[in-house]
Amino acid sequence: MVGLDIFVIVFVVLFVLVIFAGVKTIPQGFNYTVERFGRYRTTLKPGLNIIVPFVDAVGAKMNMMEQVLDVPHQEVITRDNAIVTVNGVTFYQVVDAAQAAYEVSGLENAILNLTLTNIRTVMGSMDLDELLSNRDEINNRLLLVVDAAAEPWGVKITRIEIKDIDPPRDLADSMARQMKAERDKRATILESEGQRQAQILKAEGLKQAQILEAEGRKEAAFRDAEARERTAEAEATATRFVSEAIASGDMQAINYFVAEKYVKALGEIGASPNQKVLMLPVEAASVIGAIGGIAEIAKSAFGDDGPGPNTPTRTVPRSRFGSGGERP
Repeated sequence: MVGLDIFVIVFVVLFVLVIFAGVKTIPQGFNYTVERFGRYRTTLKPGLNIIVPFVDAVGAKMNMMEQVLDVPHQEVITRDNAIVTVNGVTFYQVVDAAQAAYEVSGLENAILNLTLTNIRTVMGSMDLDELLSNRDEINNRLLLVVDAAAEPWGVKITRIEIKDIDPPRDLADSMARQMKAERDKRATILESEGQRQAQILKAEGLKQAQILEAEGRKEAAFRDAEARERTAEAEATATRFVSEAIASGDMQAINYFVAEKYVKALGEIGASPNQKVLMLPVEAASVIGAIGGIAEIAKSAFGDDGPGPNTPTRTVPRSRFGSGGERP
């Protein structure tokens, strides 16, 4: 009985050891490779897995989650011989555990060196201005190159980002002065454009003002011409009436016509700026007689009863300036 008990105990212990050796639990996000006598046989997925105990063994434990790899600072010489210091970050994910475990030794170190080498290659083929303004293009080119190179390793490069591009201090100062000069140039151009636009608008305003002024002069000239035309028509009508009165034998009309011209000439002489004293033998009685003729014409025009053109006249005494005239 003692020997049987020992055998059962040994059997139970061996059974437990076999169970532990043959049953493997894989956590989420990991894949384990299985080796049989040192040779790759299969890949264990997350969950409960069974292998042949004491024959199969777990090889590499691969992290299948996306991982981040920092790219340290390094100096890069651009195409125009400018030296800049750059660093970045690489995101990668293992998609095939067997290839990642057996196709390359030191996966992270391989990806890091591959990224550093291609950063120098890609950025060294660009000018400094392109380097500073086209980060998206640099990231895309790096991603395509590194991803294609890492594909045989069972790795997918998801993203490569350049974090810092640091030119030398003297070069940074030169770039700052260049940027300031460029901004001053743009400000001068904008100021000149503003002055030119202001001058154009001012010229347009003067043009419109001149057009309006010309239109005003045109309208005034038209009005003046119309006024002169009406004045001429009035004078013609007055002349016609006087002519008809003369034709009918009314001598007072002649007196009116002569008196009007006489008085008008005296007014122009008196308004002359270069005449200070005027001494002429003016027959005031003749002028009064002409005014009387105007009154007779008015009475005739309105049909009032009064002396006609043949009414006898009386003599007006001679004035101190000349002979007297006659009035009705």
